[in-house]
This record gives sequence, structure tokens and C-alpha cells, in this order.
Amino acid sequence: MTSPVPARERLGVGFVLLLAALTAIGPLTIDLYLAAFPEIVTELGTTQARVQLTMTATLAGLAAGQLVIGSLSDSYGRRRPLLISLGIYVLASLAIIGAQSIELLTVLRVVQGFTGAAGMVLALAVVRDRFGGMGIGTVISRLMLVVGVAPILAPTIGAQILLFGSWRTMFAVLAGFGAMLFVIAFVFLKESLPRERRRSAGIGAALGSYRSLLTDWSFIGAVLMGAFFMGAMFTYVSSSTFVFQEGYGLSASEFGYIFGAGALAVTIGSQVNGALVRRIRPEKIVSVAIAVGWVLALALFVVALVTASGSGFWPLVLLLVPTLGTVGFVLPSVPAIVLEHNGHRAGSAAALNGAMGFTMGALISPVSGLFGGTAPAMAGVMFGVITVSAILLIAMRRQWRRTEQGLDLTRTAQETDRPVRPAAEQEPSTDAVRR
Repeated sequence: MTSPVPARERLGVGFVLLLAALTAIGPLTIDLYLAAFPEIVTELGTTQARVQLTMTATLAGLAAGQLVIGSLSDSYGRRRPLLISLGIYVLASLAIIGAQSIELLTVLRVVQGFTGAAGMVLALAVVRDRFGGMGIGTVISRLMLVVGVAPILAPTIGAQILLFGSWRTMFAVLAGFGAMLFVIAFVFLKESLPRERRRSAGIGAALGSYRSLLTDWSFIGAVLMGAFFMGAMFTYVSSSTFVFQEGYGLSASEFGYIFGAGALAVTIGSQVNGALVRRIRPEKIVSVAIAVGWVLALALFVVALVTASGSGFWPLVLLLVPTLGTVGFVLPSVPAIVLEHNGHRAGSAAALNGAMGFTMGALISPVSGLFGGTAPAMAGVMFGVITVSAILLIAMRRQWRRTEQGLDLTRTAQETDRPVRPAAEQEPSTDAVRR
């Protein structure tokens, strides 16, 4: 039995701000404390490698948390798992303030990442519950603004916190942020998934939902396409400080301007996407964005190779910034595509999409360092992952054309009051036929 299509709702500013704040908790949890790594090494008497491991632990927690909490929300609704997760997140953040060993810090960071994942995955699921059609893309564009910009700005915010406190103060701030979100969500966020649309509870049902998604090429192809493209941004975030401060000799403030330009490019891209998606399907937007991104990344790689001696600073920047701008189009478009076609399992679909993105980011971000952390290494890895994304896009085009043809047939039949042919004959997704 198919679930009813979500009714269109008016976009309230407060609603979008709440979902954006819930989405921000993941990126802030990952990156806020980066500037405090040297201080943590000294105070806990450990090594830089072990402190870096706490970040890997957080990413692992985020990936696992999205898979578990997203699936649970399809069975128990969105509100209860969100509130429980936020409560545990606050307790874990407070416990970190008193941590006296790197081992305890690592364990608590796994818990913090696991529970912080709830805000990211359930915000997307709530959007799919409450909005249909183009409305999904509009709201997700606003949320992906946070996903794209927060990882870039979080270390700067953390550095400002260090001016008046220690690394423990950062986790006090995260605890306060989590507590604030708990109160606001408790008061204002209503359940968006009615009982009649929930999946049967149980591990078997959850595994079955993930199994069906992982064997659905239209889903997994789109998710991998977005994850590899997102890898270009993670490569930039992890490499840029070495490229610009060590390679080109920029000061911290000068590097901040370059970093800010990249954040601005992602911001502009995501907001332009939000305006375009009202009139253009996300499949078409992401196709153009990846094609443009591939051309820019190729030019970036060539310039980095030709000017490897350090003389090509401005050509590198002028190509790097618009390349990051294409990320702002791809990040919201891919979740809009996969959620639109998987409304009956939105929590699981959003969870897999988010987990894949962070897993890919964790795997790809250190790669450029293996090749020396230079400008050619950064540009080469960015070009490589965008090329993989472009290849996946080519493979996805046929599937999307089938879906669009099915939608056209459905609309024509509705306009002429003719019966719609069965979904098996039209070949689009179930949700697409319903719409």
C-alpha cells in the first residue's frame, strides 16, 4: 500500500531556521575544536595523531548515527528519536568538559557524533514528510547552505572561543547549543510522520529497508555521485591551510579571506539553486553543475601543475572559488532527488545519503596529504573525485529520462482524465507515479 503524498506547505522562516540549526549541529561538532588540537595535545599529554583520531571517531559516530537513527525514525516517528538523541548529545558534551584522558575523549566523541547525527538526518526526513515536489528542493537548498558553509566557518568560530576560554569551553558551547535545540524542538517541532505512514518496527524491517535502497541503482548511483562531488569540498577543507599558508606563504588573516571566499561561493551556489529549483528539476541542475565543475576542476589541475613553483596564486584562486561554487548546486540537488523518489522510506534514504557523504569525506580528505599536500595534489584529488562523479552522472542520465517520461505520462493522463498506465509499464519510481 502506498503512502499519501505530503501536502504542500507554506515555508515558514522559523521552521526553516529550526531545521537549519538541527542540520548545523553535525558540522559544528566535527570542526569546532580544530584550532584547539595543540592545546589538547599539551593538556592531556598525548600525541597529535591521537587527537586527530578523535575527529575520525566523530565522523564514524555521525555515519553510524545517521544509519541507526534515520531507520528508527521510519518506525517510531521523527520527534521522539530527535529529542532522545539531543538529550544524550548534551550529556556527552558536558562529560567531555571533565575528560582527563584522550581515551575517554575519543569514546565520548563517538557518542557525540552518533547523537549529533539525529539533527542532520531527521531534518531532511521532516522536509520529505511535509513537502512535496519542488518544495523539497527549495527547503533542502536552505539546509545544504548550512552543510556547505558550517564545516568551513566552524574552525574560525572555535578560534574565537579560544580567545576567552580553553578547548573545554568549546564543548560547553556545544552542550548549550544542543540544550537550546532540545527546548525549541520540544516546544515547536510537531511530529511529521503519522502512524499510518510508519514502517513496521524491528531490526528486520530496518535491514530490509537499507537492503532495498542499496540494491536500487537509481538511489545508490545518485548518492555516490553526490558523495564523490562532496569529496572535492572535503579535500579543499583539509588541504587549503597547507597549500596557501605553507605553499604560498599567506598569513593567517590572508588565508582567512581565501577561505571565506570559498564559503561565500558555496553559499551563493546553494541559494541560486534554491531559486532555480522552483522552475527546473534538480536532475537538470545537477547535470549542468557537475559538467561545469568538471571543466573548472580540469583547468584548476592544469594551472596547479604548470605553476607548481608558486607563481600561479591568483589563477589558482580564480578557478578554485567557482569550482567550490558548483558544490553549492550539487549538495542540495542530490538529496532532493533521492528523497523525492523515496518518500515511503525518507528516514532511511536521508540516513544513507548523509552517511555516505561523511564516509566518503573521511576517506578522501587525507588523500592529498599522501601526495605532499601541495597545490597540484589538492587540485588533482579534486579533479579525480569530480571525474568519478561525472562518470556516475552519465550512468544516471538514462534512469532520470525514464522517470521524467513517466511524470509526463502521468500529467497528461491527469489533464485528460485518462487512466494512468501501471507503474511497471512507465518505469519511473513509485513516488514519481503518485505525483
